[in-house]
Amino acid sequence: MKIPPVKGTRDFYPQDMARRNWIIDGWKKVSVRNGFEEYDGPIFEYLKMFQIKSGDEIVEQLFSFQDRGGRDLALRPEITPTLARMVNQQINSLPKPIKWFSVPRLFRAERPQKGRLREFFQWNIDIISEDDVLADAEIIFTTIDYLQEVGLSSKDVKVKMSSRKLLVAVLKNIGIPESKHDVLYTVLDKKSKIPPETFRDVLDEQVKDSEKAAKIEAFMELDSITKVEKMFSHDDEVVMANDELAEVRHHLDQMGVADYCVFDPSIVRGLAYYTGVVFEVHDVVGDLRAICGGGRYDNLLHDFGGPQVPATGMGMGDCVLEILLEKKGLIDKNLPEKRLDYFVATVDKPINIETVDGIVKKTEKDIVIQLTANLRLAGYSAAFSYKSGGLGKQLKEASEQKAKKCIIIGDEFKENKLAVKDMETGKQVLVDYDKFLSDLMS
Repeated sequence: MKIPPVKGTRDFYPQDMARRNWIIDGWKKVSVRNGFEEYDGPIFEYLKMFQIKSGDEIVEQLFSFQDRGGRDLALRPEITPTLARMVNQQINSLPKPIKWFSVPRLFRAERPQKGRLREFFQWNIDIISEDDVLADAEIIFTTIDYLQEVGLSSKDVKVKMSSRKLLVAVLKNIGIPESKHDVLYTVLDKKSKIPPETFRDVLDEQVKDSEKAAKIEAFMELDSITKVEKMFSHDDEVVMANDELAEVRHHLDQMGVADYCVFDPSIVRGLAYYTGVVFEVHDVVGDLRAICGGGRYDNLLHDFGGPQVPATGMGMGDCVLEILLEKKGLIDKNLPEKRLDYFVATVDKPINIETVDGIVKKTEKDIVIQLTANLRLAGYSAAFSYKSGGLGKQLKEASEQKAKKCIIIGDEFKENKLAVKDMETGKQVLVDYDKFLSDLMS
């Protein structure tokens, strides 16, 4: 009976693993060069942690269970609550600002679909204890730095930016009570995901006053920060939030990545815990889900029992990213080629390398094993054939493993010589065995 993988999970065969490692290695490389330090936490946490951040409805989207002690636990669907818990535990001793990154394996009990699986990897970067919007700009810059690293230009992807603080100010200006804001966040977050007429119907259900609904819709259609300023020029709260967003844009311009960024008020980020600048990265064609998203969340640490500490961050999953990189032909051409430094082979006929009183003490196979081990200990990748086939078959195996050179143990070894064949040019030279080993270790 063949047992398939669980729906929504993936098997990583060696070629798939190479792709996964290339993506994750890129995340780590970009994080480190932008000044972030790596952290990680448990793969499961108390269920309550995720309820605090996302509400009780999150339970339906998690793999939750009770342990033998009756404690309610869950496999982590995200790592931000873990980050908040860890920082709170050592908030007074950690050097500020806290710039951390992580690449956790995450789990969500959702219906699998294109770009959204039940098990996935996610790159998280966060800056904690810094309220200057320069930190928001740095999160966005680091995100773009990675996108550039893998070959995605501003013609391929766009960073759609908005501000939760701006949205709150606009809704207050229009006359929407704060008690309705959380529900509206979810509605407005759907604007780009559903047909316009459907969006209007959903908005009208929540905002019965047609004039107010029309003003909300008009704001959601604006495509520049300047237009926001003109529409709400007499509202100090709107102007202040708008200026903050403009400052982030100015920083990104100075960083040389402003061509990736556009203003889009439909970027709301449905979760209520965002407090300032928010953003998502989308492919220009618009065929895929958001590649990543993030923003400022100044209240989260306090919600987890810690002090009121400002924070901003971003999360990028590997599923949508890999689909886009595949479509653009950017993965396979960038994968490092698997090549051996050496393949160690023997000639077709047995060679008694060392005998004592007519008894063979060391064969050519022993030399192959010994030499291969020495090559590996010296830092080279090396392999040999498990089967005692002819030299032709071994050379074929060396070629299939893309070995740069093949070392042949033959009759010349009786004179302490090795044949070293360049697999690309076919050129073969004899070298002294002892000198070869000495050079390896030097």
